[in-house]
Amino acid sequence: MAKTPIRLGPAAANTPECLHLACPTGKDSSGDELFDAIQDPVLVVTPEGIIIDANLAAINAARKTKNQILGMGICKIIHGGSSPHLQCPLESFLRTCTPRVEETRLPGLFGEYLLTISPIKDSDDIIRKILLIARELTSDELRKVDSMRTAQLAAIGELAAGVAHEVNNPITGIINFAQLLLDDSEKNSLQAELLTRIINEGERIASIIKNLLSFAREGNQEHEPIDMIRVIEATLSLVEHQFKKDGIQISTDFSQDPCPIYGNFRQLQQVILNLLSNSRFALNERYPITSPDKKILISCHPVTTEEKITWIQTTIRDLGTGIPQGILDRLFDPFFTTKPSGQGTGLGLSISFGIIQDHGGTIKVNSIMHQFTEMLIQIPTSGSPNAK
Repeated sequence: MAKTPIRLGPAAANTPECLHLACPTGKDSSGDELFDAIQDPVLVVTPEGIIIDANLAAINAARKTKNQILGMGICKIIHGGSSPHLQCPLESFLRTCTPRVEETRLPGLFGEYLLTISPIKDSDDIIRKILLIARELTSDELRKVDSMRTAQLAAIGELAAGVAHEVNNPITGIINFAQLLLDDSEKNSLQAELLTRIINEGERIASIIKNLLSFAREGNQEHEPIDMIRVIEATLSLVEHQFKKDGIQISTDFSQDPCPIYGNFRQLQQVILNLLSNSRFALNERYPITSPDKKILISCHPVTTEEKITWIQTTIRDLGTGIPQGILDRLFDPFFTTKPSGQGTGLGLSISFGIIQDHGGTIKVNSIMHQFTEMLIQIPTSGSPNAK
């Protein structure tokens, strides 16, 4: 039986090319029914990333109407949008018109999916449409993805530690030799000024090396019984004045009972400081002036998994600019930052990841552009076999 052109939607019908599917009845309405009967979200887009059709599962997953989806950019719908100074990796890839399968987080569809990208050639051998099929990952597949991401970051940590050790000795020598020359130089001379600059730049490099070693979890790691709520409260006392000055409201939701863990108070305080600093930046970017939505929500409670393991879960959620989905998996890489050039070192989250991993826990991020960013930390309780 000959294949019949199927109308995929109003937007697609206005184009000279239609997506051809095998239709058992040869009727357009049946083609629409078959398209909507697919249980996984399916989107038809142009190589430029414009959505020209979506099935019922995609509409439901995006929690929008069909009219709100058609004609929109794919990044806007499945990622929640992108940052002005960062290009969406998916939209860039679609322009290559090549197939691809990847496991990825799609905040706009509220989950993690196996995304299959399939270019469709027309009769003239030109690709004008690309089929995107998103199958939601099972719990076992999610654990596998998390395990792979953790392993990748651990490998990066080992590499960072190796590089840091190789650089540490020569930079220490440079600083010491420059200091000796500075001691013999005349004060206020050009030579003294240049040597001072060498020492200052050398110390800056040494500071970066120290941070890299922290990311690789090297250094003082003495742990003791502490209360995670006390860590958060002590950290908030340090930033309270600055956040109040910026007009940022901080709301807390703490467990009435203690949240005991076995850890390093100073290191965990550094993690909370890093996350709060990122939230402050995102809120000031989105709301330069006072706004009722310029706020951070912090919670800390014990949670019990299906395996009957109790964790202390800390959540820091801000209503700032959000993070583009395409870079969520890179957030914990050393020197990677979403901030504009000169406004971030890219080490805060990588160090935080290393510290939480050293505590036997996990740190995850969930974000939708122009809506929110949520950092989720889970650390085993002090009585848990997972506690370090």
